[in-house]
Amino acid sequence: MMDPSLNVLGDPLQTCSAQPLTGFFRNGCCDTGDADMGRHTVCAVMTAEFLALSKYLGNDLSTPRPEYSFPGLRPGDRWCLCAARFLQAHEEGAAPRVRLEATHLRTLDIVPLEVLKLYAEP
Repeated sequence: MMDPSLNVLGDPLQTCSAQPLTGFFRNGCCDTGDADMGRHTVCAVMTAEFLALSKYLGNDLSTPRPEYSFPGLRPGDRWCLCAARFLQAHEEGAAPRVRLEATHLRTLDIVPLEVLKLYAEP
C-alpha cells in the first residue's frame, strides 16, 4: 500500500464509508495493495440500478451475508467498488455516483479521470 494514500485529485485519500464498513482492508477507505487483485478503489454511492446490474453480472451486493459480516447494500450506501466493474457499469449506462476525494489514485490505471468526473458527487 502506498503511504500516504492519495485520491484521484492528488490529495490525501478521504474515508469512503464506516457504515457500512467498506474497503478491501475494511478500514473505511478505498486503499489498495498487492493483495487487492480486484482493485477496490472507487468510492461509489450505490443506486438501485447499479445494484441490479451488479447482481445480474454475478456479484450480489444487496443481499446480506452475515457469515462475511456483510450487511448488504442499499441505494445511498457508499462502497469501494472494483475499478473494472465501475468502468463496465459506465459502459452499460448504469454507473453510480463517485466520491472523488475518497477514490484511490490507482483507479486511474483502469478508469480515466474524465470518466470518473462524469459521475462526481456534486
